[in-house]
Amino acid sequence: MKCPFCGHIEDKVIDSRSSSDENIIRRRRECLKCLRRFTTYEKTELTPIIIMKKDGRREEFCREKVLNGLRKACQKRQVSTEQLEEIADKIEKDLEKRNQQEVPSKIVGELIMRYLHKLDQVAYVRFASVYKEFKDIEEFKEALDKLLKRR
Repeated sequence: MKCPFCGHIEDKVIDSRSSSDENIIRRRRECLKCLRRFTTYEKTELTPIIIMKKDGRREEFCREKVLNGLRKACQKRQVSTEQLEEIADKIEKDLEKRNQQEVPSKIVGELIMRYLHKLDQVAYVRFASVYKEFKDIEEFKEALDKLLKRR
C-alpha cells in the first residue's frame, strides 16, 4: 500500500477490524519510512451495477454521486456526514440485493427519497423538487400537501 504522506510502498498493518456489517475490513497501517499512520478499507468487489438513465445512457453506479445529491439536499440541515454515509450504504446494498445488473435511475431516485423522507423532511422536499422536475408551484404544492397528510 502506498503511503499517502511520503509515497513509500512498504508498510505494516498494526490493526485490523471488521465493520459492523462485516463486508468491509478497516486496517490501520504504519509507513516503514516516515512512520506515519493511515487507514485503509478493504471491500469485496462485486459485479458493477449499471444505472440506466432516462435518456437511454448507461453508466456504472457511483456511490459518490448519491452522496453528492444527499449533501446538496441536506445542506444547512442538522444531518451528520455519518447519517449520509449510512444512507448511501443502504442504497448500495438495496441495489445489490436486487440481483440485477441493470437498474433504472428512477429506482435510485426513489430509494434516496424514501431514506430522506425518514431522515429530514426539508431535505426530502429539496431533493424531490429537483428529482421530480416540478414544472410549476402547483406541482410543488401538491407534493407538500401529500407530505403534510402523511404526518
